[in-house]
Amino acid sequence: MALQVRAIVASKWLLDAVKDQRVGPKLRVLDTSWYLPKLRRNAKSEFKKRHIPGAAFFDIDQCCDKTSPLDHMLPSERIFADYVGNLGIGNDTHVVVYDASNFGAFSAPRVWWMFRVFGHSSVSVLNGGLKNWANEGLPVSDRYSRPEQTEFRASLNRSWVKTYQDILDNLDSKEFQVVDARPGGRFRGVDPEPRDNTEPGHIPGSISMPFSSFLSASGHLHPREDLQTMFTQAGVDLSLPLCVSCGSGVTACHVALAAHECGHPGVSVYDGAWSEWYTRAVPEHVISVGFGKHSPVFE
Repeated sequence: MALQVRAIVASKWLLDAVKDQRVGPKLRVLDTSWYLPKLRRNAKSEFKKRHIPGAAFFDIDQCCDKTSPLDHMLPSERIFADYVGNLGIGNDTHVVVYDASNFGAFSAPRVWWMFRVFGHSSVSVLNGGLKNWANEGLPVSDRYSRPEQTEFRASLNRSWVKTYQDILDNLDSKEFQVVDARPGGRFRGVDPEPRDNTEPGHIPGSISMPFSSFLSASGHLHPREDLQTMFTQAGVDLSLPLCVSCGSGVTACHVALAAHECGHPGVSVYDGAWSEWYTRAVPEHVISVGFGKHSPVFE
């Protein structure tokens, strides 16, 4: 069984591991970069040009349920196990994830959560991501050696994954809190969604905590005390069940990571997220003060 590790690791810790040549079967580093299509950034091409030495690339659009019409939905246990096994990751491997976002973190928390939901707790996020790694003048490489394939056994914790029906039922039962990690303007309905055929707004009763608010200007996760204050001020009770959402289930995991740092390790994710909710929900379940076919302006 994998050892328990810190959810956040510093650049210096990873630099020491790289220098000591510890990256290998017991320590794998993954570039998990992913960008919204409208940003026109190609994460895989960027990885080939520059990555942390010894890193492999994890593609959330490949390690997913390709039968779903929704973006990068969680794959089956078998698909996840095969995918990470091909990256040289076993059940005793410590995995460190990062991305190259200008925020310091964007998609890395999603892959951190994916490992955890499939039963692998030995996974950490590099604090500050490649942005700070590069800013600190630490080594990068364009070399890549495919890791030797190994066996990984996955076990999905289904209680950490919420469906559309779960969220719909929760409107009445209120069994869990729902936090939305999209930018505030999209949550309120005054800024456009980045995906075509989707208007902004939010799930009734959900709480807005934009993912970027968990990060400092440098791109590092705020200290635990500050995170706890943020949850309290937002009206989130970390002693009660919590589900997180966003546009497509990626930045929601920033909230899960922050809650984990505050002692709430069992946060669930609405995997279909706003992309699914907007498509399936009746108009009165799309709350918007701005524009869109479901907003009061058009009704």
